Amino acid sequence: MSEELILALEYLEQEKGIDKEKLIQAVEAALLSAARRVLGAKKEDLDVKFDPTSGDIKVFLNGEEVSSHELGRIAAQTAKQVIMQKLKEAEKETVYEEYKDRVGEVLLATVHRKERGDVIMELEKAEALLPRSEQPRGEVYRQGQKMKVLVIDVRKTGRPPQIVVSRKSPQLVRKLFEIEVPEIQEGLVEIVAIAREAGERTKIAVHSRQENVDPVGSCVGMKGTRVKNIVEELGGEKIDIIRYSEDPKEFIKSALNPAQISEIKLFPEEKKALVIVSKDQLSIAIGRHGQNVRLASHLTEWEIDVRSPEELREESPLRDLTGIGPKLAEILSKAGYDTVEKIASAEVEDLKKIEGIGDRTAHRVIGSAREYMKEKQQGENEQ
Repeated sequence: MSEELILALEYLEQEKGIDKEKLIQAVEAALLSAARRVLGAKKEDLDVKFDPTSGDIKVFLNGEEVSSHELGRIAAQTAKQVIMQKLKEAEKETVYEEYKDRVGEVLLATVHRKERGDVIMELEKAEALLPRSEQPRGEVYRQGQKMKVLVIDVRKTGRPPQIVVSRKSPQLVRKLFEIEVPEIQEGLVEIVAIAREAGERTKIAVHSRQENVDPVGSCVGMKGTRVKNIVEELGGEKIDIIRYSEDPKEFIKSALNPAQISEIKLFPEEKKALVIVSKDQLSIAIGRHGQNVRLASHLTEWEIDVRSPEELREESPLRDLTGIGPKLAEILSKAGYDTVEKIASAEVEDLKKIEGIGDRTAHRVIGSAREYMKEKQQGENEQ
């Protein structure tokens, strides 16, 4: 028993970094509990001393040492169970203290095993959980494989503290760039926004705080080495590095790269953007399964609608109005009058504020819209 305790104490102190005094206190508290059960004495009448060098245990009742074979046998048996529990608790507390303030850090982990879709990973002093929900689509994990993970939570549980890590979070990409790019570490380049579909593609917007520092070039690195290292760490995930602009049109245009944009119309109140591209650029702007425009929307925080001129003409709800051609319909739509109802409820002076629309045109357009609405209403009443 004594030898086991000494070995356990040495292991936990040296390998796990648990404070020796805390361990001794835990041992003595456990022995005191065992002695109380055996002797049936009050806590205040008992005292227990444990020698961590020799492993000797001495029990005192009212100041007198108690020496009993029965006491020694039962105390040893009981104490062993309680002591190991105390030692586990001490180890648990140490692990929690070690990692509780490391949320948001990137750590190197080793794949240990899989459990029902989750992956258990080994850190330097503890195990970490990589839940299925934090795994990028299609990423494969092999035992012994080393990879970088982002700590997203440290929880105290009934078991050892649960350290939850992620390979899916956009913040992992942010931290990898902070590690790889000195200009970001020095505050010369700032990461403004990130949009990520883990395992497939990430868009990252960067801004330079100094005119002579190229933010995109800094992140790409000489011959692409910096971004290449990050792409390799993320298993080949594609990364688009975009120059941030305070001008929403410029920002949206860059975010939709590599598509060539013809025109962008903003609707600030709804934070929507109508992006017009030529027909041959439509699939490029939208991307496979809509990924390019979806990521661009997340990155810029604008709801982006990509259309070709042909689609706009076909889809325009104003096409049924008498005397309104494609060009005039486009002018009205861009100004926010994109439905017949909006035009019918407008005043002449409202439409005259739009560039390219005069008094006569405004009267004609409103008259046509109101006539259309009147006929539509009559048709509905007759049904």
